[in-house]
Amino acid sequence: MPNDPALLEAADAYCRFLTAKHYENFSVASRFVDRQKRLDLARIYAFCRTTDDLGDESPDGTALQRLEAWRAQTQALFAGDEPTHPVFIALQETVGRTKMPAQPFLDLIEANVMDQHVKSYETWADLERYCAFSAAPVGRMVLRVFGIDDPQAERLSDDVCVGLQLANHAQDVSRDKRLGRTYLVQSDLRAVGPQGAVKALVDRARTLLDSGRALEPRAPLPLRLQLSLYRLGGLAICDAIASLGYKTEQERPSVSTTRKVSLVVRAAIEALAFRHDQQLTESP
Repeated sequence: MPNDPALLEAADAYCRFLTAKHYENFSVASRFVDRQKRLDLARIYAFCRTTDDLGDESPDGTALQRLEAWRAQTQALFAGDEPTHPVFIALQETVGRTKMPAQPFLDLIEANVMDQHVKSYETWADLERYCAFSAAPVGRMVLRVFGIDDPQAERLSDDVCVGLQLANHAQDVSRDKRLGRTYLVQSDLRAVGPQGAVKALVDRARTLLDSGRALEPRAPLPLRLQLSLYRLGGLAICDAIASLGYKTEQERPSVSTTRKVSLVVRAAIEALAFRHDQQLTESP
């Protein structure tokens, strides 16, 4: 942990800024999380945002070099070296206190390296491997913040995170095309065309997101609310895609503000209802 409290405070301010700017679900659900965990999550999400930006927004020809430098800084952090980047200055305290392993952070960097080399995926197994690096690590980091170190919870979390990512990939077909990549499975594209390939992605997303129903009871109430919001948000994206007839290569669907508010209310009701049922079960 930095010896200078002002340095840590400035680093945390930087992480909060990145989080508030990019992570809409975080800003809603985090209201129900205590201050320390909220700060831990902001630090993690700042790392994720920076990693993604290095992969997607670096000047031409520099992404791999910048990602390798970021990987070296990540490895140095976990080796105990004193960091200099504000994200790592902030993360140092969280990593030390929660005993968080390095692998999820390194996996996320590797996913962005893969994006520089691989522009499409032939089979579902190929895409699933990519998602294991690009989506699952985030959920594992979050579980550690809440003190959950359970292989079964991790597997369920992997499903939810991959399901949410697949929903986002199905939503962002037109955006990804502009970036020169696609996450629609190539074998599906040949067999059933673009709309069918989007539908296949959405169907897989729905199945994986359903694992959240088994994961949420394992989590404390604040995390349960956040997990429920992610699951319901992912399903809302799937519904929006279906309402367009799966034509996301032509138009990017979105979830309305009214629907988002209703999802927050529904997530809270489900989380609190489970807590009430649990209390009744545990009563003598």
